[in-house]
Amino acid sequence: MKISSYIKKYWYLYTIAIVCMITSVGLDMLSPRILKHIIDDVIVGGKVNLLTRFLVIILIIGAGRAIFNYLKELLFDSVSSKIGADVRRKLFNHVQSLSLDYFDKNNTGELMSRLKDDVDKVWSGVGFIGMLVIEVVIQVVLVLYSMFSLSPLLTLIPLIVMPIVAFIAIKMEKKLDNVYEEISEENAKLNLVAQENLAGVRTVKAFAREKFEITKFLSHNKRYYDLNMRQSKILIKYNPYFQFITRLLPVTVIVAGGFLVIRNDITLGTLGAFAEYANNIVWPMELIGWLFNDLASAAASTKRINKIMKEQPTVVSKEDAIPLDKASGEITFENVSFTVNETPILKNVSFHINPGKTLGIMGATGSGKTSVINLLQRFYETTEGTIKLDGINVKDLSLKDLRKNMSLVMQDVFLFSDTVNENVKMGKRSLITEQDVLNSIEKAQAAEFIEKMDEKYDTVIGERGVGLSGGQKQRISIARALSKDTPVLILDDSTSALDMETEHLIQKNLNELSDTTKIIIAHRISAVRNADEIIFLENGSIAERGTHESLLEKKGLYYDTFMAQYGEYLEATSVAV
Repeated sequence: MKISSYIKKYWYLYTIAIVCMITSVGLDMLSPRILKHIIDDVIVGGKVNLLTRFLVIILIIGAGRAIFNYLKELLFDSVSSKIGADVRRKLFNHVQSLSLDYFDKNNTGELMSRLKDDVDKVWSGVGFIGMLVIEVVIQVVLVLYSMFSLSPLLTLIPLIVMPIVAFIAIKMEKKLDNVYEEISEENAKLNLVAQENLAGVRTVKAFAREKFEITKFLSHNKRYYDLNMRQSKILIKYNPYFQFITRLLPVTVIVAGGFLVIRNDITLGTLGAFAEYANNIVWPMELIGWLFNDLASAAASTKRINKIMKEQPTVVSKEDAIPLDKASGEITFENVSFTVNETPILKNVSFHINPGKTLGIMGATGSGKTSVINLLQRFYETTEGTIKLDGINVKDLSLKDLRKNMSLVMQDVFLFSDTVNENVKMGKRSLITEQDVLNSIEKAQAAEFIEKMDEKYDTVIGERGVGLSGGQKQRISIARALSKDTPVLILDDSTSALDMETEHLIQKNLNELSDTTKIIIAHRISAVRNADEIIFLENGSIAERGTHESLLEKKGLYYDTFMAQYGEYLEATSVAV
């Protein structure tokens, strides 16, 4: 991301703004000239009749400056707002395009800092700060030119002073550069700690970790405070130099100019005008340290944004992708292996699901069940082997076509801070009708508790489904997947928080979806027992496969799981008989 490209995009607005700025500063340069004539012609020369004319000119200059200053600031604010919005939009779109492995390595707090704080600093850099930098340059050039036209000798004073000020400013900026980087990084960590704590507030309270979390937050807060104090100490150290030099400059000009007036080298009016110009060059010198400070901060923010923009998604669609509007739902895994950081997750997994059939996947935690789904949806790429949808390698399909043919109920249910209705539609207003929403909610056994809410389907359920039980959130998530009405339905441990009766009713409704291919990942036997085929994963490989009945006959891992879940019930039943 090159900021220069955005400036080129809006060059015409910048041009108009700079013309207004030059006009405003140019008018400002006329005021000391008028002051010179008032002193020389009216006060010293006694031409009182000219006073009214000069006062009218000063009034016109003041009005002109006000108008052009307004236009200048309006245009700079407008264009910087456009650039800030463009940068934030482009950054957000780029982040959305990145693959899941990027988010596995980078935390949310840091990304939030880049999207908000860093873009705001860039916004400021191309707006208010950038405007002041340009204005300082124009002001200094025109003031020096005006000074030189009045007295080349006196102009030597600001010409000697200005390099000294610039040297001090550059030295200060170098010291601040590293501090800005550390402040930004610590700000990201602070955001991360706060975000994680607030998102996991239930866990914090459940484990009585409030004191620990407060201590952790305060440690980062203290670090952030210390870094800002380091920044302040640098500014405090160098600002007195700027203050001293800028206060000394007008005094030196008046004293030196006084000698020239006494020697009749310049008039008293010339000295008055020169002193006014000296005051006009003071504020750019006073601002130079602050401007270097903010420009360095904006430059550091641009570097951090560019670091993200350089990241490329590891999973992308082919340019010549095979179109697939509506799949039949045939899924094939052929010798699929998946490795992360040299750690094997899946090893030589193969299975085939005909359209409309159901595959159950079981296995212990960490056996690779969810990885099967992640690879099927191309959240990650396979290390070896091939995955096919309707006989087409998923890598030959566009990500849009692949994923629009699948509905996923994730293990970690996420609901947005929106109404129940919108959470089920997931933004697809034009594709999902109100009746579709009602039907899917009915099938997910969610209608009963939603109807009891004050606003029913228009109830705002809050961030991550706050206010709902785990089972209620799962049912809304299932309704969301059903409303999408895709050829493939994937449920990743999606009924774990439901009671047996509700789970049974949902399973019954799912079995009626005869045209939908279903993949059910579960720990409960009850969730997969009616599947056309069940595979049992162990250490990333298929240890057992078959139907519910055939797997029980083998008396292997599946049987052991069945007995762990139903053994006591079967024992009690046999005793009763």
